[in-house]
Amino acid sequence: MTRAPRLLGLMNGTSVDGIDAVLIELPGWPAVGDGGQPPVLRGAAPRATVLEHRYTPFADDLRAALLAASRDEAKTSEITQLQFWLGEALAEAAAELSADADLIASHGQTVHHIPAPDAARGWHTRSTLQIGEASVIVERTGKPVVSDFRAPDLVAGGQGAPLVPFADRLMYAEAGVRRAVHNLGGISNLTYLPGLDEGGVIAFDTGPANALIDEAAELFGQRFDDSGRMGAAGHVAPSLLETWHTDPYLSAPPPKSTGRERWNLQNLPGVFELNARDIAATVTAFSVQTVVDAYQRFIVPHGLDEIVVAGGGAYNPTFMAQLRAALAPLPVLTFEERGWNSSAREAAAFAVLGYYAYQGWPNTLPHTTGARHAVIAGKLSRPART
Repeated sequence: MTRAPRLLGLMNGTSVDGIDAVLIELPGWPAVGDGGQPPVLRGAAPRATVLEHRYTPFADDLRAALLAASRDEAKTSEITQLQFWLGEALAEAAAELSADADLIASHGQTVHHIPAPDAARGWHTRSTLQIGEASVIVERTGKPVVSDFRAPDLVAGGQGAPLVPFADRLMYAEAGVRRAVHNLGGISNLTYLPGLDEGGVIAFDTGPANALIDEAAELFGQRFDDSGRMGAAGHVAPSLLETWHTDPYLSAPPPKSTGRERWNLQNLPGVFELNARDIAATVTAFSVQTVVDAYQRFIVPHGLDEIVVAGGGAYNPTFMAQLRAALAPLPVLTFEERGWNSSAREAAAFAVLGYYAYQGWPNTLPHTTGARHAVIAGKLSRPART
């Protein structure tokens, strides 16, 4: 009997904190390389089994270099070196789990994402850049690697994001359940799953989640707001919340995507007039507010039974308490409360996207990205000996 496909997903997101390596198995799905047709969705969620999950934090110097690149503070020569430096880090993170994998999928680090032209910012061409050289991973592991997922959708007229909703539907959609799967990473994004209806899926980036909070934590010499203590200790500045909430991105209808190039402290008028504790409290409240507003504007009118939250923000009690209070009585659960693995969600999603790409199956939902048609997102790099 053919073994179920085993796939290794590598994910380092907009929080720029480290690499999640997740080995998943797809019971009952065609073997890697068999082609054929994609499976029909049946049964309960999730449909992928997480076999192992390893987290590798970035070394301080690598994290600083990645943040500098994302903030337009790096030279071309520095980004060129960073491409291979990160590739080595990804290969090292994959090393222990790669022996059991048929295929590796690596998202890479987004250092800039321009989903639409903006002449005021000098953005004349829609473009995106994820770094982390895939050929390094191939060489170190001896396994095929799918990478560079976003460019094909962008070329087809989409925003190159969000891509995870395609995998969310495969893993978490259930007949008769109107569920939102929400990720609180550096950027906040949601996938609305109205049962098994592919055409009814709504997905977009709502705005900031941890990106602003992490920057506030840096004022205290910390990488993130551990247990939400900083966000709970300060006072919120309501006038700044009102000002920041006028950003046109927040009211724009989906499809839409965003990133750190927009959501950073330097772009928030008046933020540095506050002390550090009040900055942490105010950007936490603002980030929660943008999530709540997105649901009220674009999702709740369609009918919603529950929200299931993944990502680092799911471990921030201050963020979660404010979110639950604002959306009550709607159930807001963490992945762990559902019996799922929050930390594995995005890496597992890209493992599924990589599997579809290798099989030659389209792996995007064009109505969620704005593309003209579905594409096979991802570039395949193979070892010479396979």
